[in-house]
Amino acid sequence: MSPHNFRAIAAPAARDATTRFWASVGLAIRDARLTKRWSVPELATRAAVSKSVAYLVEAGQSSSIEAVMRLTSALGLRLDIELADPRKREHRPNLSADEVHSAIGEFEARHLRQRGVPIGMDEPYQHYQFAGRADLIAWDIERRAFLHIENRTRFPNFQEMAGAFNNKKSYLGAVIAERARVRNWASETHVMAALWSSEVLHALRLRTESFRALCPDDPEAFGYWWNGQIPPSGKRALFVVVDPLATNRQRAWISLDEALTARPRYRGYSEAASRLAMNGPTAVARSSG
Repeated sequence: MSPHNFRAIAAPAARDATTRFWASVGLAIRDARLTKRWSVPELATRAAVSKSVAYLVEAGQSSSIEAVMRLTSALGLRLDIELADPRKREHRPNLSADEVHSAIGEFEARHLRQRGVPIGMDEPYQHYQFAGRADLIAWDIERRAFLHIENRTRFPNFQEMAGAFNNKKSYLGAVIAERARVRNWASETHVMAALWSSEVLHALRLRTESFRALCPDDPEAFGYWWNGQIPPSGKRALFVVVDPLATNRQRAWISLDEALTARPRYRGYSEAASRLAMNGPTAVARSSG
């Protein structure tokens, strides 16, 4: 009997979990292959699988576990599967230990400060049963304008990321307004900012409509803040791709639509981390200066 002959159609949660699993596997394999500078046909040959299977796995399509084991083994990786109870509250990862995530926040903070914008980093908030931290916030009390940036280096779990971002879109602005003694924000901008890497671009192309649904608005509002100005009134959620090591001659960020056809600045997270380590702690300061 084929293992695919299930008795009933999978529940939505099971289908979503399966999609997330294969997407994360594909991203990890692609990142490792690009780090080794191998082509897909070369990886397929080394793993003793067909080129079509290698392409499908990298694209996040389901395949056999044996094929995945062959691909990961050829890349020097090991496939680990862990069962977790989703009812148990997960601790927030130590993002300060993530040098790439920290570099993105430092790049944004330095740039905004240079334009006279007051900011807060890793800002805590709580709204009844919802609690968390915002990576970066900025504000203008007089003009009742608020900016929130959530930084991401990769997207291993879209549902979890989207839930956290939607939570902050809904409640963070009101909490910070109360803290700042502002009646409400006339302009409220929420930004998902991701590393300009092949890994992120692949995730965007794999789930374009999902990202558009999460961040549907034009990036023009972020452009206002980036230039030290205040965007028009209204509440917005938008997506940008950023390069924390961009020089003065390079664009520091691009929109979601531009990212769908753009070339990556980094092959993956590991290359971005290596370049940061190689350039030293002043690399971000030089790039944003």
